[in-house]
Order: sequence, then structure tokens, then C-alpha cells
Amino acid sequence: MNIQGKITLKKGKEHSIERFHPWIFSGAIQAMEGEVVDGGGVQVVNFKGKILGYGHYQNGSIAVRMLSQNSEMPAADFWVTKLQAALALRKASNLPSTTTNAFRLIHGEGDGLPGLIVDYYDGVAIVQAHSVGMHVDRQAICSALQQVLGDGLKTVYYKSQSTLPGKVRTPEKDEYLFGMSAVPHVIAEHGNKFLIDWEEGQKTGFFLDQRENRKLLGDFSKGKKVLNTFCYTGGFSVYALQAGAELVHSVDASEKAIALTRKNIDLNGFNPNVHECYAEDTFDFLKDKQDHYDVIILDPPAFAKHRDARHQAVKGYQRLNMEAMKAIKSGGILFTFSCSQVVDRQLFYDTIVSSAIQAGRQIKVLHHLAQPADHPVSIFHPEGEYLKGLVLYVA
Repeated sequence: MNIQGKITLKKGKEHSIERFHPWIFSGAIQAMEGEVVDGGGVQVVNFKGKILGYGHYQNGSIAVRMLSQNSEMPAADFWVTKLQAALALRKASNLPSTTTNAFRLIHGEGDGLPGLIVDYYDGVAIVQAHSVGMHVDRQAICSALQQVLGDGLKTVYYKSQSTLPGKVRTPEKDEYLFGMSAVPHVIAEHGNKFLIDWEEGQKTGFFLDQRENRKLLGDFSKGKKVLNTFCYTGGFSVYALQAGAELVHSVDASEKAIALTRKNIDLNGFNPNVHECYAEDTFDFLKDKQDHYDVIILDPPAFAKHRDARHQAVKGYQRLNMEAMKAIKSGGILFTFSCSQVVDRQLFYDTIVSSAIQAGRQIKVLHHLAQPADHPVSIFHPEGEYLKGLVLYVA
């Protein structure tokens, strides 16, 4: 990380950094010296000149994303050290394992690297930058990945065209930084097989954050009729079938998603007679399905990506869950999720309570669900918790 600029904070604005929060907002800045450029490295000091740490500067509301919160200048092996620490956390969580060879290696603020996501798919690392600074340092990140993962790394694909700020995104394109691997690429997750297409698929190609929740679904699926809505690649469907579900229906408005689901069902060798796909809107699909399913999964995309959309998102979650509660059999199990960061856990819970009241069903909470250990949340950055879920018993 090349440090060329210096940022001085206004009096009193250093407190959040001293509590190890990784963001500095533009309104907290008193002065800027040296080369303070978009994506460049900066030293951050308080109003008395005390060094608070170092980070990436970006022209925007979040002006600095802190990468080091001590007085020492980041060393030459900064990226390698950060990646080694992240890999150690995954190994402590038994990732990879004999049955799982795909996991998130870097989860932004949770790993002390705000603006960076790295997903690992059995030899392939997908790098996604959400800040200009990470985009500028992408080659250094690629080199560090090669050093830390060694022979376990065959390919590094940079997929940030859709996640970078607009001013940076326009001239850029997704590209291979190291090696090249054919897509789709097969990974293993708790013994189940999935095809990954990082070039054309959503996000980095697969939603690794639902891994443990998919596994839990298996405990409720044997001999049951299961509906997986917003199915994308059919992850929950595969786990339900593996657990011995009597029937599984997968629903997604995207024809492309349905095609991916069919491929993953075939890849795992399941009897096609017990699974069916529907390219249909979930709300429309639920209208005439009362008492048909024992288990329903609601895993919609983020209904709100910023605070201005939160009210409408809550209304969407409320309606979706109400319709599912009305449709499910008595004694059924509902897995329901929100991945909207601006809808916090309490608001999501309250929304589900409202849905239950409107549906007129008696509901018991069996599990509170969250993102897995390879998507860690820094205790100093609670905003990093984005995935909320509940397993509900519907009487």
C-alpha cells in the first residue's frame, strides 16, 4: 500500500477510529495534505497530529476505509500478512474440509480489508473490489494470493465491473489476473456438487453465505414436500433432495437461474421425477398453493440496498412472508431470510411478526440464522452483519 497523502480529522472525530471502527466520513476531515487522490493510500492523524492509522482514500461519503489502525507504516508484506490471518480464521473454522472446498477468504471489514471480497472455489480465487483503493491495489492483492495459497491457487479472476463506483467502473472490465480456468467449474459443499460460473453468474458466481443454512434445511426435509423460492442455482433444492425430500419445487423469475438449477440437480444425480422447476414470479406462484408444501424457503435478493428504499423493502418482506405463511401446511417449516444490510435483525424480526398477524397463523421460532464463519463480522463494525434468517414452525 503506497502512502502519499495525509488526512487530519476534526477535534472529536477521532473517537470512532480509536474504537477501531474502519470508516471515516467526509464530514470528519479537517485538512488534507500531500497527494490525496481517489484510491490512494493516506495517513490519518487526529487534530493534534497523533497518527491513528492508514487507509484508502475515496472521494465520497465514506472518505477513508482504514486498513491499519496503529502508528506504524504498513510493511511491505502487508497484503500477505492480512491474507494469512484470514486463511488462519478459515482453517480454524474447518475450511476447507474433506467435503467442502469453496469458501469466502476475505470478507471486507470482517477481515480488516474494507472494500475487498475474495471467494475461493477449489483453486480459483474471485476478487471483487467495492472501493477504488482495492481496485488500484488489485495486482498487489493477486500477488499476495499467489504467495499465500501457493499450489492451491490456479486462477485469479477480477470481477469488479459491477461493484466499483461508476466513475471508475466505466472503462474497466472483468479479467483474469493470473491463470485461466474453464467455466463452469465444479465445487463441493458438504459433499454436494455445484457448478460455478464466475464469468456470467451473479456476484462471484455462487452464494457461499447460505452454506450452513442449506445444511440445516436437510434436517427438516426428509419425506417432505419442499418449495425453494428465489432458487438461483438451486442450492437449497439440492440439500433437500440429498436429505430425502419427497418432492422439491424450485422457483425463480429468471430463466437463466432455472437452467442453472436444472444443471445442479443433474450433476448430483437425483431422480428428475421428484424435482420440478418453474420460471415464475414467486408472489404469483404462491397464490394458489395453499396446503401444498411442508417446507418453504424464502431467500429473496436484497429488497433494499440503501436506506431510502428500506420502507418499501419492509413492505415487500411483509407481504412475501404473509403469503408463504398462508400457503404452508399446518405444522410446516418456513425458512425466511433477508440479505438487506439496511434492514437490521430487529426490524426483520418485527416484520415477520407483522406477517404472522396478517396471516392469522400461530408461529414458533425454532432457529435464528446468520452468515457463516467465513463471512465474519468485526465486533467494532456491526454493520457487517447483513444476512438474517429465521426458521419458523407454522401451526
